[in-house]
Amino acid sequence: MARIAGVDLPQKKRIEYALTYIYGIGLTRAREILARTGIDPNTRVHELSDADAAKLRNDIQEHYMVEGDLRKKVQMDIKALMDLGNYRGLRHRKGLPVRGQKTKTNARTRKGKRKTVGSA
Repeated sequence: MARIAGVDLPQKKRIEYALTYIYGIGLTRAREILARTGIDPNTRVHELSDADAAKLRNDIQEHYMVEGDLRKKVQMDIKALMDLGNYRGLRHRKGLPVRGQKTKTNARTRKGKRKTVGSA
């Protein structure tokens, strides 16, 4: 069982796709890591040797911020925007879309379930 950055990687998947299960690592970054460590991208996770897993672990720890640290940094950045009181911070605070999307009809993901406002 390969455990990297606190995440159990799926055993049957190719390593380049399995690395994307780690928060902060996408496909491009996974391919960069594999090229730097010299591991074949077609290798399945269960075929990985302990030495290769250690190489991956060290490379990720050395070059990238992932999982808990990255989540914490993102939350701190959002909190800083809210504390500044700028437009993006206000949108975060109100639970509305931050990046200019319209809110008249859509934005249900950010706004939540509809609250019907009726007359008494």
